[in-house]
Amino acid sequence: MLYAVTNIPYPGWVNPGDNTWQLVAATLVGLMSLPGIAVLYGGLLQRKWVVNTMLMVFSGFSLVVLVWILWGYNLGFGPLAHLGSTGSFWSGFIGKFHPITSHYGEQNQAVSGANTLIPFHYSTATLAYFQLVFAAITPLLFLGSLLSRFKFKAWLLFVPLWITFVYCVNAALLWGGGFFAQKGAVDYSGGYVIHLSAGVTGFVAAAIVGPRLARDRNHALPNNLMMVAIGAGILWLGWNGFNGGDPFYAGIDAASAVLNTNVATAAGLLTWMGMDMVFTKEHKPTFLGAINGMICGLVGITPSAGWVDGYGAILVGLICSTIVWFAWNYLSKVRPFSKVDDALGVVYTHGIAGLCGGLLVGLLADPGMVEYGVAGKNYTGSGSFSVGGWFYTHSFHQLWEQFLAAVWVISFSAIATAILLYIVKFVCRGLRESDEVLEIGDLAIHDEEAFPRETFAERVSSLSR
Repeated sequence: MLYAVTNIPYPGWVNPGDNTWQLVAATLVGLMSLPGIAVLYGGLLQRKWVVNTMLMVFSGFSLVVLVWILWGYNLGFGPLAHLGSTGSFWSGFIGKFHPITSHYGEQNQAVSGANTLIPFHYSTATLAYFQLVFAAITPLLFLGSLLSRFKFKAWLLFVPLWITFVYCVNAALLWGGGFFAQKGAVDYSGGYVIHLSAGVTGFVAAAIVGPRLARDRNHALPNNLMMVAIGAGILWLGWNGFNGGDPFYAGIDAASAVLNTNVATAAGLLTWMGMDMVFTKEHKPTFLGAINGMICGLVGITPSAGWVDGYGAILVGLICSTIVWFAWNYLSKVRPFSKVDDALGVVYTHGIAGLCGGLLVGLLADPGMVEYGVAGKNYTGSGSFSVGGWFYTHSFHQLWEQFLAAVWVISFSAIATAILLYIVKFVCRGLRESDEVLEIGDLAIHDEEAFPRETFAERVSSLSR
């Protein structure tokens, strides 16, 4: 018994509770991608595009996994490269290009530019895996803008380029202790780094790649709403790991972030459903409308989940869903939005909702919501950390910092995406499949289909003849 007590099978700096929660939270986020987004997108599209969509999701996720351990993690969260003088924008622009594939790289105590007021109580492997699933879901989000025409080979090249030159830069600047983080801008779980960036990227990419075939646009009906419901449910509950894991510790703020996530999501869903019932010509609630409202609540609360209280969470869901509802129904009819075929409306439910949620941090963040520690005699760290919005501090400082960070993410993501796409276009000899291939879909690209007309028995009997 004494041997078991004195020979603990992990280093003294490991906290089993924190380590377990981070791994569980990361796995919940991973499930949002596989199978969550694959099932959600697959159910929303025509049958002829289901295999293409699923394979793009699985291959995109796999590409990010390899990029992340070979160089992505340290670019976003490793020691800053300091490309300029101390304190300058370029000093806090990006991390160093270096893998984490060695035994030391995986099993040493986690340290990053985004380190908190107290040390991480788990290894680099745990932190890298947690940040990996965040990086991996982002291209899958903007994939929703490009479905039903983007060339598969172009996708395989674009994803690693975009993660390297867009995602890692934004992550370093806001999460990795970079320039905007030093100035005071915050992004709790990715309203800017993930959702705003994905919305902008999807919109710009859809404009460059061009629209779907007219027949596909005119008959863009979901093939399976039950699968959409399954995918949406995985997203909702998976978001508990998305926001609940971002305090990096299994503490009280993780619980608050999980609760606020569900509160805002419920408010967002009910708001969109109510507006459909009141303001549309049909005056009917729709399931797809409710799902849009759900996503608006999830995305809107992401930048502030552990920094707003319950009232703030309700307001975030209500405000974000209302603004996106009007954008979806009216802004979509105005140039340039009316001229861009954003297949699943990613620019609205992720781009605009992420922007609104990030700005609402500057208004609704409650300084009484403590993220790390509790100031006082029972806490021996360097102090607690919280964020104060205008309604509590009567200062616009936080809102201003949020605004500046948003301007950067929008501008940089748009410009860098355009440059990368033209490079990919040159290498792959085009960004979209030919019209002949687009008419057929999955069978032409992958020689598979999700719902074959022949039964398996018929195929076996035909082969045996």
